[in-house]
Amino acid sequence: MDTQAGATGAIRVGTRGSALAMTQTTTVAERVADLASLPYELVRIRTEGDVLRGSLSQIGGTGVFVAALRDALLEERCDIAVHSLKDLPTLPAPGLTVASVPEREDVRDALCARDGLTLATLPDGARVGTGSPRRAAQLRAARPGLDVVDIRGNVDTRLGRVAGLVIGAPGDLDAVVLAAAGLIRLGRDDAITELIDPAVMLPAPGQGALAVECREAEDTPGTRAALAAYDHLPTRLAVTAERAVLLQLEAGCAAPIGALARLQGEELALEAVVCSLDGRSILRVTRSAPVTDAVAAARLGVELAEELLAAGAADIAPLSS
Repeated sequence: MDTQAGATGAIRVGTRGSALAMTQTTTVAERVADLASLPYELVRIRTEGDVLRGSLSQIGGTGVFVAALRDALLEERCDIAVHSLKDLPTLPAPGLTVASVPEREDVRDALCARDGLTLATLPDGARVGTGSPRRAAQLRAARPGLDVVDIRGNVDTRLGRVAGLVIGAPGDLDAVVLAAAGLIRLGRDDAITELIDPAVMLPAPGQGALAVECREAEDTPGTRAALAAYDHLPTRLAVTAERAVLLQLEAGCAAPIGALARLQGEELALEAVVCSLDGRSILRVTRSAPVTDAVAAARLGVELAEELLAAGAADIAPLSS
């Protein structure tokens, strides 16, 4: 059910209106509603990120996709809101809490190129589009001969920029790089010509994960219990460590920083990279520790960030958020 105002007894789920956001939110809403034994309604919220044009760094970073949804929660126009976790600012919003982090989708970045090309086989001078400084920097590091082009737009718009991928679309680029998770959720993974190894391109902190936010005082019968049951602890621990790196570095969501944590038994292995925008300087650090709760995961992220700073991270990348 899709509506602009909640009906009595239904969980009102806030979402952006893009195809990807609606797909992600519907998946979450169906699961939470099932766990809570309640109906749900989708409440579409228009965000600044859907209206403003220009690069993300110019319009305020990925947080522009979040603010309007948070306002809707605080104003009780919806009961929960679904975000791509990598879009969430690292500092929590007063009065709100991330009540659930579902199991993560594929964390990797995906190359979608003409003629089945891969990162290794793209010719020098090939034009590759991305709206992410992190992806751009790591692309330039891996393939200095590429022409990296800044782009905006939804998934279909970006895929349409690749020659031969979408009939009638501009096709002015040789490839684009997108999050694999979004393509998989939209059923567009057929456009992927290479899933880029994290050894070559570390993902954004929280990439592939979703965050379900609600009011701290939310007490609708069954809703908080359903959100708690939907939470996936290994994913929450991993993304907590990754986001702690960003927070400790005082870096914004659009900074050229990648981080990826993987839980192996009770050990959390965390790797992070800080890049110069031109990709010529890269600092990459790995650290592991026993982790069983979010406090320990955050501590690991802070320690790794301090190691990056001690090694000169602030000298090679713009870290001010």
